[in-house]
Amino acid sequence: MLIKHQGKQPDIHETAYVAPNAVICGDVTIGENTQVLFGAIIVGEGGSVIIGSNCIIMENAVIRGTPRHPTSIGNNVLVGPHSHLSGCSVDECTFLGTGSSIFNGAKVGKRVEVRINGVVHLKTVLPDDSLVPIAWVAVGDPAKILPPDEHDNIWETQAPLDFPKTVFGLARSPTSKTIMPEVTDRYSRYLSRHKADEIIDEIS
Repeated sequence: MLIKHQGKQPDIHETAYVAPNAVICGDVTIGENTQVLFGAIIVGEGGSVIIGSNCIIMENAVIRGTPRHPTSIGNNVLVGPHSHLSGCSVDECTFLGTGSSIFNGAKVGKRVEVRINGVVHLKTVLPDDSLVPIAWVAVGDPAKILPPDEHDNIWETQAPLDFPKTVFGLARSPTSKTIMPEVTDRYSRYLSRHKADEIIDEIS
């Protein structure tokens, strides 16, 4: 399904394939010979998503561009099933395994391999030829690549990157307080703009 959002509509190369139940919404560009498989969702939501040529976007992957952080994916990139990419850049010839997550402001270099359930955290910079092992977490600039059971070490680097401020524009709440009412209110109002979306093509 192709959807116009906030006056922007997808631009898909004639040689690309988009599965019938994939959703491509808003400011999205898909390059030559790229394959978008079943259930994938690609949303340029105030920020663009640009996907190069000869890429594979596998089943149920989610790729988003945001106003602060557009998303770009270079040529010859494979995005595995159930992966989640938000507001990041991924350079050419990179492999993102099943369930990988790349967060806002992250920059992934050329020929990088993020294995199953690997995480590249907020504002993290992975240089060319990096490897994130299965379920490990890359965090910081320069990136530290840490196993998931080293939460304290991950958090030491992650906390100053300030996820709530970067993603939602809100200061982190003090202990025993929460910003979730503000987060959900702000995000709900932002997402409600989809009520005005226009379906421009049912892919068959």
